[in-house]
Amino acid sequence: MQLTSLAEWNCSIAKTLDVVGEWWTLLIVRDAFRGTRRFDDFQASLGMARSVLTARLRKLTDQGILERHAYSEHPPRYEYNLTERGLALFPVIAAMLRWGDTWAPSPGGPPVVLVHDTCRNVTQPMLTCPHCHGEVSTANTHSEPGPGSRPASAGVRQ
Repeated sequence: MQLTSLAEWNCSIAKTLDVVGEWWTLLIVRDAFRGTRRFDDFQASLGMARSVLTARLRKLTDQGILERHAYSEHPPRYEYNLTERGLALFPVIAAMLRWGDTWAPSPGGPPVVLVHDTCRNVTQPMLTCPHCHGEVSTANTHSEPGPGSRPASAGVRQ
């Protein structure tokens, strides 16, 4: 069975994957966080087919992750900027960076490090509880049905 959309699943992770789950998509978002704004710069950085990049940029703008602004009328050219919704993907990108550095390391060490601008130290992303400010991990959390939970039924995935 080939899936075409996860949007109807009653699962926050599935709904997120429906928007950003295709691997080129997150690489475009990664480059946008690094300051890439223009089509040709995305294409040069990623080396992907122009048609695929066009489709992914369109989806990211349609989903409100990027917004498109014209910077040239003749010929028409656009810049792409992260929206608030796009900026909210930073923890996802940072967590993937940490996972890759830990579980799929490059031989010479991490190809990119995150530097905390406030203290100027190299940092690692960490989940913290907004209430007690303690670290959040699998050892000290569990999941429970939330207010949007519904019983599983045929054809509707939880």
